[in-house]
Amino acid sequence: MAAQNQKSSRGSRLLNGIERIGNKIPDPFMLFIVLAIIIIFVSWIISFFNVSFTQPGEEKEIFIQSLVSAEGLQYMLTSMIDNFVGFGPLGIVLTMMLGIGLANKVGLLETFIKSTILKAPKSLVTYAVIFTGIIGNLAADAAFIIVPPLAAMVFYNVGRHPLAGLAAGFAGVGSGFTANIIVANTDAVISGISAEVMESLNTAVTVTPVDNYYFMLASVIVLTITGAFITEKVVEPRLGVYEGDVKKVFEAASPLEKRGLRNAGIAALAYIGLLLLVLFLPDSPLRNEEGGMIPSPFLAGIVPIIMLFFVTVAIAYGKTTNQIEDSRSVASLMGEAMKDMSGFIVLIFAASQFIAYFEWTNIGSWLAVTGADFLDSVDITGIGVVVAFILLTALLNLFIFSGAGQWALEAPIFLKMFYFLDYHPAFIQAAYRIADSSTNIITPMNPYFIIVLAFVKEYDKKAGMGTLIALMLPYSITFLVIWILLFLAFTFLGIPFGPGIGVYL
Repeated sequence: MAAQNQKSSRGSRLLNGIERIGNKIPDPFMLFIVLAIIIIFVSWIISFFNVSFTQPGEEKEIFIQSLVSAEGLQYMLTSMIDNFVGFGPLGIVLTMMLGIGLANKVGLLETFIKSTILKAPKSLVTYAVIFTGIIGNLAADAAFIIVPPLAAMVFYNVGRHPLAGLAAGFAGVGSGFTANIIVANTDAVISGISAEVMESLNTAVTVTPVDNYYFMLASVIVLTITGAFITEKVVEPRLGVYEGDVKKVFEAASPLEKRGLRNAGIAALAYIGLLLLVLFLPDSPLRNEEGGMIPSPFLAGIVPIIMLFFVTVAIAYGKTTNQIEDSRSVASLMGEAMKDMSGFIVLIFAASQFIAYFEWTNIGSWLAVTGADFLDSVDITGIGVVVAFILLTALLNLFIFSGAGQWALEAPIFLKMFYFLDYHPAFIQAAYRIADSSTNIITPMNPYFIIVLAFVKEYDKKAGMGTLIALMLPYSITFLVIWILLFLAFTFLGIPFGPGIGVYL
């Protein structure tokens, strides 16, 4: 592949500019600290002007409260622990990771990924790589490290260009990160933040981890087909025939790992069967009083149900492969998984304070009401403004990689603003998730971008950031466009985005 001159090409100059600007943005933890300080001073300045507003459906006049006051100081000191411990996403994510983390630590997720790719017929290898990358978010960020190099090995071993496989794997993991065939950790994180914001409005409307499930399930299919098309019709022809001398041997799952995967599958079927049996029993405790599912204890308890599912299959796999010897092993591996969440916990401490300050000062509600009134006054309240929100978020994602962090920034403003325009918060959340995933693979702010670049260099010693960005840009743009079209199809055809979730309230 011809080397690209980063200094002279327009694309490389743009990339270098994004990198320079992005490097000036602090770590997400410090970003939220800085934003919290900004909110403190902004609330103080606005309070001098006696700014007030009225939320739709209410008569009480609400004023901007200053944190630079006796009351504000008392609030910041006395609420700090409650803001952190009571932050909805924290408990949800940690609960989910007890199960998913255990499955990852015993090696179940990696074996599943390898087996999915390896067993695919050659004509379906590209689809298998994209599909595996998309559902790989079950392993959280670990999928960025596992899938791309394995995909490159697969392509090399079937006589295709390894960088095409790596690009396909990276596209599936990165640009398809938020989609999945089951409710995953991403659903819990994003919906937890959404629910926290909606709770501040004192409304019965909330968001659960399953509210985008139908849309995300359809997204897996559409993005798998789209990613395979881009790989075979755009990326691979551009790369040509691989002429490198790198020898990569694909290490397939061992017989013991395969036996463990089989037993995990049996345990999964048994768990699902038992769940369905309880769910459809007469007067099931998992359904509501009318016998329905929306709402129901089943949906309300979906997080522990999923956690127990992963614990069940992980133990079945771990016992078979001797990764789990006794109950102490389970606790130890869960503890290791929790250690991996330390960065998230630290981030949540800062994010929870920022969101709490934003809510207490009423600045978020003021911006939301003002923005909604403005859009209504200029008669811009249709689906076009939602698409504009998607494009804006996709652009912001180039500078703020953390999906949870970016949603924590945007949700207090946009979720409320669209709520006041009668859009369902889960619908707006789905719009956010499209944008947040699509541009993951073209930003140097993605901490795994450099790691993937290192994988690229194994096959092309002259490769640079321009090489990787050129590989991934067709996926990023196409995924964004196709995903928006799917979003519009769901909207105009009246297809629910999740159980009982439509466009409007």
